[in-house]
Amino acid sequence: MTTRKLYYQDSYRTRFKAQIVDRVRQEGLTAVILDQTCFYPTSGGQPFDRGTINNVPVLNVTLREVDGAILHWVGEGDIWSDTIVADLDWTRRFDHMQQHTGQHILSQAFIQAAEAETVSFHLSEQTVTIDLEATTVKPEHIEYAEHLANQVIWQNRPVHIRAASVEEAQELPLRKIPPVREGKLRLIEIENYDLTACGGTHVNATGEVGMIKIVKLERSGTLLRVEFCCGQRALQDYRQKNSVVNRLTTMLTTGVPELVDSVTKLQLETKEARRTIKRQHNAMLQLEADTLRAQGKRKNNTIIITRVYPDTDSDPGQLRTLAGRLVKEDNVVALLGLAGEKSLLIFCRSSNAPGEMNQLIKPALQLLGSASGGGTAEMAQGGGPTANVERVEQAVARAERLLMGQL
Repeated sequence: MTTRKLYYQDSYRTRFKAQIVDRVRQEGLTAVILDQTCFYPTSGGQPFDRGTINNVPVLNVTLREVDGAILHWVGEGDIWSDTIVADLDWTRRFDHMQQHTGQHILSQAFIQAAEAETVSFHLSEQTVTIDLEATTVKPEHIEYAEHLANQVIWQNRPVHIRAASVEEAQELPLRKIPPVREGKLRLIEIENYDLTACGGTHVNATGEVGMIKIVKLERSGTLLRVEFCCGQRALQDYRQKNSVVNRLTTMLTTGVPELVDSVTKLQLETKEARRTIKRQHNAMLQLEADTLRAQGKRKNNTIIITRVYPDTDSDPGQLRTLAGRLVKEDNVVALLGLAGEKSLLIFCRSSNAPGEMNQLIKPALQLLGSASGGGTAEMAQGGGPTANVERVEQAVARAERLLMGQL
């Protein structure tokens, strides 16, 4: 079921008439097959066109593998007539034309700059990438390839479309010949610069690409993924990044040339400030541990420490650190609690201190209305529901009474 591909001859055509030759229903979706179409289906790394058929939105355009039919998947609406009028989303189409032609230009530029062949191309609504077979590509190659690509754009070279047999194509200096054994190949030629087989949509002259900007590089084995943008996308990328730079220069009261140095200095200052805070925090925890040991109850040469903190003064991480510091000394048992939205009990002891922490935690948690907890003889913990300081203190007091019976 062959559909005449109008986009092969004219990528700029946005309205056309056609006949519906078949209708397809699949998984609750409807698609129509036309005798001719301007809608480009997803293929060759380029996504599909959008638009309308008799004012019904076209949501996707795909190729059916078994026969190569082009399926126009439509949204809500009734296409009752077999004679249709269709309109393309020109903004999306022209964006794809800019990006795809830009890819041809950049791929050839990398061949000339670094003898790096393009092995794959991907265009989406967010990104455009090529993967290069590039084990020896250097930064200066990348800079030169971008420079060369933009020179070709600004020279506004014509872009020609022609057909050739496989035999004829093999005699031409094609950058890439697809694995086709018969039929005609559609060739895209950028005058005196690049010639390759391609079924995508392209501009008539390189100047319409506007410009090319490489925005990201990512290596994976022998491949180099190059992310770039052309035309309107390049302008949007510049606007976004220029806005960020202007905001940063205002916030840091510096000029653009000094921006990196200012940010680097700020990072170093922040890193040192964090180190200072950490040192002060550790000193405060150590002071708290020393104070609690000095104030702890003593029985049979064992120091018993009980303390409950509101969650405004501590958190689970700090409570665990404090507990660890307390039991570094000999003969210490620490029964600590955290009150607030999520209550917490942490019971621990020095290795030479008496008491079974896993036997103390369960009765204490029961008082909080929770059975979520456990541990070993030396250390046990558990969480409970929301509880105020008084409630958690009652739970800790129950554990203390049980502990006194073990001493």
